[in-house]
Amino acid sequence: MTMVKKSISVTEQQNDWIKAQIATGHFGNESEVLRDLIRERQLRQEENTAKIEALRMALIAGEQSGISDLTMEQIWAQARAQSKSGNA
Repeated sequence: MTMVKKSISVTEQQNDWIKAQIATGHFGNESEVLRDLIRERQLRQEENTAKIEALRMALIAGEQSGISDLTMEQIWAQARAQSKSGNA
């Protein structure tokens, strides 16, 4: 993969944190720290997009399922039971 050189500015506190990350031995240099942060952000963004799409689909399914005959207490009880069993 082709690398592109970037020049960035960080605060002293951020610089200290980056140096501390390198000192742990997990990273060889500042570029590795920043690339790792970017990868993490990219993954989180992809996960959030997937979660939003799943939520949209659940909302559509809920709207299409019609009106329930259950009371709010029964609905909450079912939701709690599903949450405890891991089937949420």
